[in-house]
Amino acid sequence: MTDSLIGRNLLAGAEPDPARDAGHTDAPPRVGFFTDTSVCIGCKACEVACKEWNAIPEDGLEFTGMSFDNSQGLGASTWRHVAFIEQGKPLGMTHADVDHSGLDVLALAAQGSATPVDRAAITPTTPGPPTADGRTELRWLMSSDVCKHCTHAACLDVCPTGALFRTEFGTVVVQQDVCNGCGYCVPACPYGVIEQRPGDGRAFKCTMCYDRLGAGQEPACAKACPTDSIQFGPLDELRERAAARVEQLHDLGVADARLYGEDPGDGVGGDGAFFLLLDEPEVYGLPPDPVVTTRDLPAMWRQAGIAAAGLLGGLAAVFAAHGRPGPSGLAALLGRTRRR
Repeated sequence: MTDSLIGRNLLAGAEPDPARDAGHTDAPPRVGFFTDTSVCIGCKACEVACKEWNAIPEDGLEFTGMSFDNSQGLGASTWRHVAFIEQGKPLGMTHADVDHSGLDVLALAAQGSATPVDRAAITPTTPGPPTADGRTELRWLMSSDVCKHCTHAACLDVCPTGALFRTEFGTVVVQQDVCNGCGYCVPACPYGVIEQRPGDGRAFKCTMCYDRLGAGQEPACAKACPTDSIQFGPLDELRERAAARVEQLHDLGVADARLYGEDPGDGVGGDGAFFLLLDEPEVYGLPPDPVVTTRDLPAMWRQAGIAAAGLLGGLAAVFAAHGRPGPSGLAALLGRTRRR
């Protein structure tokens, strides 16, 4: 293992086994999440299971007026978040100026989703017929977001206390009893996942239920998911399963299906939690091309070292040319330098 680390930038690039590189010599196969958003029904069972198992406090649950989602995003007290993305198309050709005075609205509502298509033009219980190009009038994209447990985790790189660490399963965990609340990890995350809890100051995020993994159990969110939208297992196996699922969707005519975060050659070395999306990543609030924010630190340190060496070399040359000045001579030399 030692030979493989020599000369490598451990903050970026290929890293096939982050757990062993972190010192876990007897690490099991790396595990992770594959979230298939095409079968997510937005039930939020994963959010509830996560909060219950990890004893996460309530975090507001306020509607924004922009979505039916009431938890809004990932944060210190929301480690799983199901996004409701309404793609804005008119529903059932409804119009505000339609006269509903002669309709029994309660009778129509009682039919629920069984409202006939020819009546859908006047009630929003069922979308209208597809357009000429096959589009329906409305769709919801639902996706259960979570910490990505990056191969190259900038939050871990910048933590000054060791509160963040790489587990033997390849995941990234915060030790709340070690976190000093410095907040360096918050801007370091390219996904905006980790957050400090108000009134507490310490950073919190998904642990992939590290305590459950140690007991041979799957994380609570995956256990609770009724549609298997959240799948847990060895990361290599999940990548194969995800590729097969994308191919299946393409065969069914879902041309927009694509994977996000599964590529070990991307800017974070591949994510430990990756997704099947049905639209561009930006639609889901995900960066299109994430890059670990600490990638260029070694190069910056080298440049700083070269600059410092050049400065010391210049001072040595000055002293060699003028002899070793006394206090008054050094002050005069510095004065001439400032005037220039």
